[in-house]
Amino acid sequence: MKKHNFFAGPSILPAFTVEKTAEAIMNLNGIGLSLMEISHRSKEFQAVIDEAVALFKELLNIPEGYSVIFLGGGASLQFAMLPYNMLETKAAYLNTGEWATKAIKEAKLFGEVITVASSEDKTFNYIPRGFSVPKDVDYFHVTTNNTIYGTELFEDFNFGVPLVADMSSDILSRPIDVSKYALIYGGAQKNLGPAGVTFIIVKDDAVGKVTRKIPTMLNYKTHIDKGSLFNTPPVVPIFACLQTLRWLKELGGVKAIEKINIQKSGKLYAEIDRNPMFRPTIPNPADQSRMNVCFVMNDEFKHLEPAFQEFATSKGMVGIKGHRSVGGFRASLYNALPMESVDFLISTMRDFANQNS
Repeated sequence: MKKHNFFAGPSILPAFTVEKTAEAIMNLNGIGLSLMEISHRSKEFQAVIDEAVALFKELLNIPEGYSVIFLGGGASLQFAMLPYNMLETKAAYLNTGEWATKAIKEAKLFGEVITVASSEDKTFNYIPRGFSVPKDVDYFHVTTNNTIYGTELFEDFNFGVPLVADMSSDILSRPIDVSKYALIYGGAQKNLGPAGVTFIIVKDDAVGKVTRKIPTMLNYKTHIDKGSLFNTPPVVPIFACLQTLRWLKELGGVKAIEKINIQKSGKLYAEIDRNPMFRPTIPNPADQSRMNVCFVMNDEFKHLEPAFQEFATSKGMVGIKGHRSVGGFRASLYNALPMESVDFLISTMRDFANQNS
């Protein structure tokens, strides 16, 4: 039975990425060694990381004066590493969900933190608007996509202060104006590669300004200066990221994948709106995530949610159960998810409704 992978992360990867990485694990470029065995100082791996950085810059039109680095620790480490490097006195945060809440908690260890707006009052089911950001903050932090609750922020803000973003779950899914950001970070395990590596896009002159002493491994400048090779990096995940970047370029780049993502999410949201059994958890279409479509059954059918989960699983769908804090269902439509899987989910929803309405 064909599987349709809707996991929120780690999640589906392009078949190209899986196949090329598997080949390299057995024998990298015919050199007779596994990718897992080569030195990170070897010319073979230097070529991998150089191309990965170059493709990242090409696909996102990253301007001069920015570095792309690959580190371990996931986005969760960045919650602390960012303020360690950039928070001198005060920072501003937009709270749109659990990951933003965790980032705020860590930042408070390093200085004053202002939450300029929050959607917690309605269980994070909308994107706050109409807020202002003080001019005296060291940076303003946003989380662009909310994997748990299903909201997404599509605006590249300009408040006249350094902008920082956690783009773990929507990087490379749409064009962004990198020049408006001082730093962008994220775990790879959504749209880029397997778990184990974190990407950071950082404006070179945005770091190195705080007066506190920073441990060597937690200093961005260490890794910028050493090209991600200060210590042994996660070699296999970085190689896999390179394959995904190659796949995306061959597909036509970020603008091409955005069109596909709009089509995929648009189809699914239309079915949720049309089908009498279901409703979206995010009421405003402008706030609905393209990456994580969250929905529940209407009140009169609520008792059928376990039955639908079982029905969908029997059809080969995995990972559609909603997060425990939301319930219902979550279909993650990351770049690598084919339209076929979205169509199959829609047909499954219709079949279930016909059998149980």
